[in-house]
Amino acid sequence: MSKCETDGVANKPAKEVHLLHQMIHERLLDLGFTKNCKGYFVEGEISKQRIRDLHSMHRQEVLDQNKSFIATCRPELFKNFANGWEVDPARINPELIEVKADTTESRLFRLACLLWSVPVSQGFGRRLRFLVRDRQNGCLIGLLALGDPVFNLSARDAWVGWTHNDRRQRLVHVMDAYVLGALPPYSMLIGGKLVAAMIGSDEIKAAYERKYLGLRAVISGNENRARLVLLTTTSALGRSSIYNRLAVPDGPRFMRIGITKGFGHFHLSGEIFESLRAYLEAQGHPYASGHRFGMGPNWKIRVARAALEKLGINGNTILKHGIEREVYAIPLAMNWREVLLGKHRNVRSCTMPLAEISQYCLNRWVIPRAERDERYKRFERCKIIECLQNGGPGPTW
Repeated sequence: MSKCETDGVANKPAKEVHLLHQMIHERLLDLGFTKNCKGYFVEGEISKQRIRDLHSMHRQEVLDQNKSFIATCRPELFKNFANGWEVDPARINPELIEVKADTTESRLFRLACLLWSVPVSQGFGRRLRFLVRDRQNGCLIGLLALGDPVFNLSARDAWVGWTHNDRRQRLVHVMDAYVLGALPPYSMLIGGKLVAAMIGSDEIKAAYERKYLGLRAVISGNENRARLVLLTTTSALGRSSIYNRLAVPDGPRFMRIGITKGFGHFHLSGEIFESLRAYLEAQGHPYASGHRFGMGPNWKIRVARAALEKLGINGNTILKHGIEREVYAIPLAMNWREVLLGKHRNVRSCTMPLAEISQYCLNRWVIPRAERDERYKRFERCKIIECLQNGGPGPTW
């Protein structure tokens, strides 16, 4: 081997490190981050539109990955989205359709998720997905999905009063709403509050118990006897106008319990993340080849942090993006805290029928909005197709 070839082999790791540094730096600047001696940050007011813009590159990557899927969706699938003139607010009649794998409903759920301004994760571990359909016209009102919660969420843990051991033993009583929202034209009628409130329904509790109670966990082999007593969710775009003051008398209540610390990995998505993972794999690091299953929803951030540290970069200077999200808790039992602290075994549920929740939300928010603002009537479902084809920072309708 010649000296030039030897030098080339010796310098390859250094070149790779330099390239990854440059890729990360350029990605963050392209997204609108500013760099100083302490790291990267978002300068100025972080508005909802600013957050959409920051996620726009990730959203475009997701749309590009799903381009062939979108192209294969038949017109019949798009007809599940309503035109505004097809909606009579006084006759809205929601029903929950549980989504099963490899069905028309799962394709519709996947397609509708692509409309979210902040790309939707796939969920981890236990997972329940639902379409919210309007019986009056057969069209989609919105989407709802529950999955396993993240293990470390300081706002939740402090609010519950958990020790580390409490959380390890009883986190199984909690699930997280990782998809929750309405689609146009229902979103233009504050339909997001209607969809969100549904997670406190008898029907959701029954679906969880039907799917998971009494079954053995794949990893531990233990029988699941955990009743669902608490749900959590986080706002997507900073302060939430949907979850704020959302409460149904004698029913579900959204309680703001804190904010996230502004850490994450969305700005390291796509090619950047895959490059970081491949770099870890070349180093023989176990996180690189670890599959998401069994490693929890923190897998990506662990991969990113480990790779950044290997590159000589303080992970906090990159992963702390500064976009704080509100954290909400929705109790499903009157004695939820006692159950989560191990003081009670019997659960006193406080869910209520979906029909009662829906009627309250329609009378409280949806119908009054329709009377004040009739712009929803002008919405055309062809805008859904345009949005999926054109990408961008996320629809505001």
